[in-house]
Amino acid sequence: MCGFPGPTDTVTPRHSRGQERVITGNRQTSWAFADAYVAEDEALRWARDRAREAGLRSVSPGTGAALRLLAASVDAKAVAEIGTGCGVSGIHLLHGMRPDGVLTTVDPEPEHQQFARQAFRASGFASNRARFIPGRALDVLPRLADAGYDLVFCDGDRLEVMDYLAESLRLLRPGGLVVFEGAFANGRTVDSGPQPTEVLRLRELLRAVRESQELVPSLLPVGDGLLCAVKR
Repeated sequence: MCGFPGPTDTVTPRHSRGQERVITGNRQTSWAFADAYVAEDEALRWARDRAREAGLRSVSPGTGAALRLLAASVDAKAVAEIGTGCGVSGIHLLHGMRPDGVLTTVDPEPEHQQFARQAFRASGFASNRARFIPGRALDVLPRLADAGYDLVFCDGDRLEVMDYLAESLRLLRPGGLVVFEGAFANGRTVDSGPQPTEVLRLRELLRAVRESQELVPSLLPVGDGLLCAVKR
């Protein structure tokens, strides 16, 4: 089985027949086109601006569109989000959820959540569509209901991703989705050079999700990499 690179490994992406895959200018242009395919409205742009001012990284438009699609694909009524930020990912998730769906979003920074409240309101979502819980994710998640969620979106501390996975498996109903943002770590996940602990944790996560008998996985090349898996 093909593994993820160690400190001395090199990485050569290949097609199934052994042919080297060349990333051409046309391919990069296509990726950029795909990332901008779903237009974002004024409320989303406002939330992105607030995140930028706060020094936060928001999901890309393409990642947001994928989140919207994934939420719609499971007809999500209950979604848990780790990492509210200023509301960019939350808006996309809410657009994909059922009209009566509730997003439970967790973040250690109440000020960021206040920006998200404003962004959700500007997007036309009623206040009862989102439940904001300030606090560290690993303190909050154990208080949420077993098998009570259709989708869990993880965009928090990369050092804690294995703990997020364990909590997500408990929180999700059968057929639910767990989604991790930032799986590529700006290309460092597959870089053969020495990497920081957070990248090693991502590699551990990728292996665990791929090898789990409880999950059906896929790694989507949108934004900085979107790792998705359905709970059996």
